[in-house]
Amino acid sequence: MMQKTTFRMLKMENKNGTLLWVDDEIDLLRAHIMFLENKGYEVDTVTNGHDALEMCRQRQYDLVLLDEHMVGMSGLETLQHIKEIDPNIPVVMVTKSEEENIMDQAIGSKIADYLIKPVHPNQILLSLKKNIHKRDIVTAETDRNYQQNFGRLSMQINDSLTADDWIEVYRQLVYWELELKEADSSMHDMLKMQKTEANAAFAKFIKRNYMDWMANREKSPVMSPDLFKRFVFPALDNKEKLFLIVMDNFRYDQWRILSQELADLFTFEEQLYYSILPTATQYSRNAIFSGLMPEQISRMFPELWVDEDSEEGKNINESPLIKTQIERYRRKDTFSYNKVNDSASAEKLMSQFNSLLQNDLNVVVVNFIDILSHSKTDSRMMRELANDEAAYRSLILSWFRHSSVRELFRSMAATGRKVMITTDHGSIMVNHAVKIAGDRSTNTNLRYKLGKNLGFNPKDVYEITEPLKAHLPSPNVSTSYIFCTEADYFVYQNNFNSYASFYKETFQHGGVSLEEMIIPFITLNPKKK
Repeated sequence: MMQKTTFRMLKMENKNGTLLWVDDEIDLLRAHIMFLENKGYEVDTVTNGHDALEMCRQRQYDLVLLDEHMVGMSGLETLQHIKEIDPNIPVVMVTKSEEENIMDQAIGSKIADYLIKPVHPNQILLSLKKNIHKRDIVTAETDRNYQQNFGRLSMQINDSLTADDWIEVYRQLVYWELELKEADSSMHDMLKMQKTEANAAFAKFIKRNYMDWMANREKSPVMSPDLFKRFVFPALDNKEKLFLIVMDNFRYDQWRILSQELADLFTFEEQLYYSILPTATQYSRNAIFSGLMPEQISRMFPELWVDEDSEEGKNINESPLIKTQIERYRRKDTFSYNKVNDSASAEKLMSQFNSLLQNDLNVVVVNFIDILSHSKTDSRMMRELANDEAAYRSLILSWFRHSSVRELFRSMAATGRKVMITTDHGSIMVNHAVKIAGDRSTNTNLRYKLGKNLGFNPKDVYEITEPLKAHLPSPNVSTSYIFCTEADYFVYQNNFNSYASFYKETFQHGGVSLEEMIIPFITLNPKKK
């Protein structure tokens, strides 16, 4: 028998949702139905699975309440056919049975919720809120929380005086960026403005403090050359064999997204540290692996330093640099070094995985995210696919889910060994071109330049006129380094408008911003199964 109850007290456009309730004892549920109608829901009712399927074919429902035990077609059978009609409709199973195998079958069939009879009306209402109104409720609550925290975060930005203060500001900005995007909030533009304000203040902070950090490295925050000494060697001293994964061009917000994929395998200890300037692989990653500042590498190991004007790759000597650091500390650690540029190299590494377990330390450099950022610059299709920060994170997440790198993490977790993830620098989406003049020897990076006759507006940049005091190589006596701040990027005066347009809203690195300089160092401890 097919029955229909329509809520008439509210106009249709104001109803909270349209429900289908399937139960062979529907007459006993009249009080529950009236309760839902009084809450603004329109409720259709049927007493068997066949009628339920017919109703689902005739109209679109926001949710189905489905009795598991019915004469004829069972609830689980009805569920399967409903999902064939509309795979996305949420179905809440209502049953007297508490048998675990029935619960497992229902959950395996992707029910939205599971209620045990006798159900209280408020239990049903809570389930409806979770499955029909969750996004609206989450958005409203997230907006309210962000509005309440807006003033406090602005005060943090204005009052930040130390490196640790800025780490906390960046944590908060990333937290709210992910929360507001997940909630599809209208507050996201307000946060974007607050982030721009923060980067402007952070640039002033770096201009005031960076050279002091370089003059007194003992009092500086943790920076690129410190990672092995501060984190890796102490773990090895505790007789822990470990993996160090260096993901090129990897930001904290991107880590927060990927961490969700690893949460079933590991527990996390999160730390943030500062990349040295320039925030580019040649400088920051070589500093990590050598434990030295760039000028020290070029002076102590000239055969391992690659100059800006060299045609060689800038990161071809990473394994020898790791070796020099281990030897300088008079350590006997055995290590391997591998680079993953594509799926083929990842699969090759996986095929050799068991042999890696003989080493105290295994270093793996993963270049995909850096390759992706360069692809966004060069490819129109990639610009469309990664047209904003959220889309860029989504692409990285999609890659990780389907890559051999994810399988590498599964294999590492299975060994029970500690895993450390870090990066050499982050990146920022640039949107404001500034003019630069230089000769043919000037490097090509859009976020930093070095040379002896650079033309620029000093207000637009952070300038280091004495590179040796910043522990940077100085090819000539008059060489200076200049860095873009905030979301700026350098463009030469020739064809300025054309190049400014071409590079706008691409991801670049090398300069001064929260996204480039404050970067993650994560320790992953495998969960015991």
